Amino acid sequence: MHIPRTRALVLVLVCVLVIGGAGTYIVISRARQTAERAGISPAAQTSLEDIIRSPHIVFRSENKRSGYGQVAVVSLADASGPRAMTPVSCDRVYATDQRYLCVSTSAGVVTADSAHVLDSAFTSEQSLPLTGVPSRARLSRDGTLAATTSFISGDSYAATSFSTQTVVTRIGGASYGSLESFTLIQAGERVVPLDRNYWGVTFAADDDTFYATVRWSQHTWLVKGSLSQRVVTTLHEDAECPSLSPDGQHLVYKQRGDLPSGRWRLVRYDLASGAVAPLAETRSVDDQVEWLDNGHVTYGIPRTGADAGTDDVWQVPVDGSGPATLLIPQAWSPSVVR
Repeated sequence: MHIPRTRALVLVLVCVLVIGGAGTYIVISRARQTAERAGISPAAQTSLEDIIRSPHIVFRSENKRSGYGQVAVVSLADASGPRAMTPVSCDRVYATDQRYLCVSTSAGVVTADSAHVLDSAFTSEQSLPLTGVPSRARLSRDGTLAATTSFISGDSYAATSFSTQTVVTRIGGASYGSLESFTLIQAGERVVPLDRNYWGVTFAADDDTFYATVRWSQHTWLVKGSLSQRVVTTLHEDAECPSLSPDGQHLVYKQRGDLPSGRWRLVRYDLASGAVAPLAETRSVDDQVEWLDNGHVTYGIPRTGADAGTDDVWQVPVDGSGPATLLIPQAWSPSVVR
């Protein structure tokens, strides 16, 4: 049977639309069924302007039904309540009341790693040096200093061999460069190990003192540093990713101890006495914690099995008095803004 060319084209177009529509429906339907089986529902949302007027928590949202990867905000008084979404997406984010530090990896023909300081309106103020896969990001309390850590080789602190670069930058000013260029002091003597790596910076309130991790010869150390003197000094062995309390009296960091490779426990370090005490969190934590207040820290824990790829933010008392409890579901990389 002969069909006129115009009618044939129309018939082909209709077939394409029908088949394409059916395919789209199947994809959406299957995605919806998968999410429903996993018990995932869109997170309740609210106004960003309403939440940021009072103390809040900034984090990366990991709800797979709504805004996965976007930076989100919840009220500090109702952390498990409605979240407000921002217009930016980050792999890791840190915030103060003035600005945000966002590090991310963009997949494409060429993978691009980036670090940006954003103002309160989420406009880029400054791009920061990032020479590998982003790992840690931190701002000083007043938002004038930024620290970024990236993997130059390797992609995990659990690996026996990896290389990192940690850079500190004064916002709107000069970079202090890689911490590897700082003088390293151990037991009163300068040491220059060729395999030294730094990561996990946390700043004190004076915008000069900082704490971090240094690793060489398969050992990790807690170090105290001075930006103005460009010196870091070892304080305690077996310490990774320290975070300084708001009152400046304690650090919480992850410690390997006698655990197998790739597993850590959270401990509290008293800066005055040097005493170390474990927290009640029994799971392995591979994160740089954030302080909710002087008595509690918060951190990300990844889910496993069918929910792999989603994290939750938990909290635990730092005095070991109570177990960990869920703070923000489907979330990662928290920072508290007061």
